[in-house]
Amino acid sequence: MSTESALLPALDLTGTFAFGLNGALTAVRAARLDVVGVLALGMITALGGGVIRDVLIGAIPPATFQDWRYFVLAAGGALIAFALSRRLDRLGMPITVLDAVGLSVFSVIGASKALSFGLQIGPALALGVITGVGGGTIRDTLVRQLPSVLVSDLYAIPALVAAAITVGTVETGVYGLPAALGAAAVCFVIRMLGVYFGLQAPRPPRTGNDHDSPDS
Repeated sequence: MSTESALLPALDLTGTFAFGLNGALTAVRAARLDVVGVLALGMITALGGGVIRDVLIGAIPPATFQDWRYFVLAAGGALIAFALSRRLDRLGMPITVLDAVGLSVFSVIGASKALSFGLQIGPALALGVITGVGGGTIRDTLVRQLPSVLVSDLYAIPALVAAAITVGTVETGVYGLPAALGAAAVCFVIRMLGVYFGLQAPRPPRTGNDHDSPDS
């Protein structure tokens, strides 16, 4: 039982580190920020979604403010990205894999925690997605980019699927470590398939003008 209770927090902390790394890399690549900016964006990416969730459900102070490990891992990932940004560019796929792990775990934890605070199915689904994508959305907004969740290969959809599986297992009384890991695994697989095959969510039908070249 102690192993089960420790596994999800361990994955949660792994996702925190991965998001801190990714957030800082965005700052290094896109915004050319100094070490303070890189550290700030890394920590916002890693911690933002969970903070938003906890504030919305009334879990005050947020969980990330009660466990020093979240801050250390988020800051550690950001500082590693700052110091080794050129080398990390070669590790695109491993970083993407860790990012997918974080997205998957955060979406499951967000939905389950929302339900534990008495929220209904719809809000729990929304908070599962927000937990997974919220930090990255804030990060992209701060560096004046279109949030990646709106344009990236299957990002919000896997988070929603994980949240939906979590809600379904909770509502049917079968939620536990196997169900949580299963939901996270489904999210992870969908996300990685989207990255590998370049899959996109459906887009609005194009008009005739969309096919015109600028020189026509």
